[in-house]
Amino acid sequence: MVPERFRPVIDAVEPVAARLRDGGYRTYLVGGVVRDLFMDEAGGRTAEGDLDLTTDAHPSQVKAAIGDIVDALWTQGETFGTIGCRLGGHTFEITTHRAEIYRGDSRKPDVTFGDDVDHDLSRRDFTINAMALEVTAHGHAELIDPHGGLADLTARRLRTPLDPALSFGDDPLRMMRAARFIARFGLTPDDALVDAVKEMADRLSIVSAERVRDELDKLVVVGDPRDGMWFLVRTGLTDHFLPELPALEVEQDPIHRHKDVLAHTIAVVNNVRPGAVAAGREIDLRLTRLAALFHDVAKPATRAVGPDGVSFHHHEVVGARMTRNRMRALKYSNDDVSAVSELVYLHLRFHTYRMGWSDRAVRRYVRDAGDLLPELNVLTRCDCTTRNRRKAEALSLRMDELEDRIVALASQEELDAMRPDLDGNQIMSHLSIGPGREVGEALQFLLDLRLDEGPLGPEEATRRLDAWWAERGEA
Repeated sequence: MVPERFRPVIDAVEPVAARLRDGGYRTYLVGGVVRDLFMDEAGGRTAEGDLDLTTDAHPSQVKAAIGDIVDALWTQGETFGTIGCRLGGHTFEITTHRAEIYRGDSRKPDVTFGDDVDHDLSRRDFTINAMALEVTAHGHAELIDPHGGLADLTARRLRTPLDPALSFGDDPLRMMRAARFIARFGLTPDDALVDAVKEMADRLSIVSAERVRDELDKLVVVGDPRDGMWFLVRTGLTDHFLPELPALEVEQDPIHRHKDVLAHTIAVVNNVRPGAVAAGREIDLRLTRLAALFHDVAKPATRAVGPDGVSFHHHEVVGARMTRNRMRALKYSNDDVSAVSELVYLHLRFHTYRMGWSDRAVRRYVRDAGDLLPELNVLTRCDCTTRNRRKAEALSLRMDELEDRIVALASQEELDAMRPDLDGNQIMSHLSIGPGREVGEALQFLLDLRLDEGPLGPEEATRRLDAWWAERGEA
C-alpha cells in the first residue's frame, strides 16, 4: 500500500511507467525525491524538484515508448543514457540503468548500460540516495533498498553503497557532497567514509573547478553548514580548492577570543541566517555567506606583533584581493567575484565610525555599499561572535542606530540615487570644455561635496565648481 504522502509523486510517474511497462520494461523512481519522501515521515520534508527515473529500457526504447504522450522531449543527455521530457506539469529525467566509472585522471565518466537496478543503485553516491521505488501496475510502488538506505536515514548515518574508495574513485566530487549531506540532514559519517576521504582528498584535483564551485555553493546555503565545513577542513579537502581556509586555524585572534580565526569564520558563516532582511530587502544568502567565508582570509598574511599586541592591519584590503583570486580560480562569475570581494573590502567600514553617525558618515557608508547595503549590514552584525553579552549588545545598538539614520536620511535626500548636483553635460557647458578627464574629476569633486554636505542645489554647486576650477588653473 502506497502511503498517502507518496501518492502525488507516484501518480505523476504512472503515465510514463505505464508506457514503459507496455513495452516490457520496468520503471523506478530514484534520487533525492525518494529520500525526501521517507524523510517527510520523520522530519516534515516534502519531495520537490524534478523527478528522476531509471529503467532497463535503452534511450531509443524510451523515446519510442513515451514520444507520443509527452508535452516536450529532449535528448541532450542521450549519450549518457538520459532522455528528458515534460508531462503534466512535471519534468522527468529517464536514465537507463548504468555503471559509470571515472578512470585515472579523467574528469568524465565512461558509461555502460545495464539491466540490473541493484547494480545501478550500487553506483549511487550514498546509501540514503541508493533507494528506489518501482512503479508497478495500478499505481502501486515497491521499495528497492539493497544497501540499507532507509535504516541509515533513520539512524542519521552517512555511508556509501560500496566500499567508499570505489565510490569516490567513480566520482571524487562525492567527497565534497558528503559535507553537504552531513550539514543538511544532520548525518554522522561512518569511519570508513572519513578515512577514505582523508586518503583520497587529492583526487579532487581531477574534478573541474566549475563542479567544485557549484558544490561549495550548495553547502553554503544549507540551514546550518558548520558540520559540513568542518568536515571539509578536517579531511583535507579544502587543501585542494580553498587552501586559505585551513590556514586560518593556526592564526590566533585576540579580538574575537576564539581558539583560531577558522572557528570564528565558520561561526560567522552560520550567523548569516536564511531569510535575513536588512535595508528593506532580503539578503542574497549565498553571496553573504561566501563573503563571511572569505572576510578574514588575509589575517595570516597581515599578522603583525606590536606594542599593543597582535594586529591585522589592512586585512580587508589584502583579503579582497585574495578573494578575487580564489573565486576566479573557482570560475565564479564576474558579478559574484565583484560582489563578494567588495563585501570583504567593506566588512570593517562600520567600525571606523566610533563617535556616532554624522550625516556625512552615513552618506559615505551607503554610497560605498551601493546595492550590497543589506548584505553588508547583515555581514557586519554576524561578524560579532563574542560571548561578552555587553559587547554584543553594544554593537547591535550601534548597528540599529546606523540603520535608523540611513532610513531617516534617505527620506530626506534620496540616498539610493545619490549623484552630484550637476551632471556631465552641465559641467561641460558651464566650463566650456569637451569630454575628458577633467569632467570626471569635476563630477568626483561635486560628488564628494554631496556626500559631505548633502544636496547643494544647482546654483551653489556651480559656485563651488567655479572656485574649484579657478584653483586648478592657478595650480
